[in-house]
Amino acid sequence: MENSLNNIKNVQYWLVKSEPVKYSWEKFNQDGRTFWDGVRNYQARNNLKEMKEGDLVLYYHSNEGKAVVGIAKVVKAFYQDPTTTDPNWVVVDLAPVESLKTPVTLEEIKADERLKDIGLVRQGRLSVMGLKAEEFDRIVELGSK
Repeated sequence: MENSLNNIKNVQYWLVKSEPVKYSWEKFNQDGRTFWDGVRNYQARNNLKEMKEGDLVLYYHSNEGKAVVGIAKVVKAFYQDPTTTDPNWVVVDLAPVESLKTPVTLEEIKADERLKDIGLVRQGRLSVMGLKAEEFDRIVELGSK
């Protein structure tokens, strides 16, 4: 699993957050694809603009659960957010890849020495953030147990 995800050249890694009551991992899997809308923070928006087709994304349930629950991929780079006429806001299209065997909780992430500098810990309110390849791999490793 890990090897197949990492063999792709120039892949960037991301984490997106969604409240499960608003859009759960289960609903995302049922839909099979979605555009990632509702981002109204400039730093998160800039991260959306950096996403490229084929990039890998960890899906984090915020507020309830507080855990990484799955892996998605970017299937379409940024374009105008169709939920607003404001040209400042963009979306990307995401598709689910696979569920983690075990959700990786925020507590586990905070307790892991290799993840202490992750954006999820440093900037807890940011809804779209970049990850280093080793951070992505470590979370996938924790979720495969």
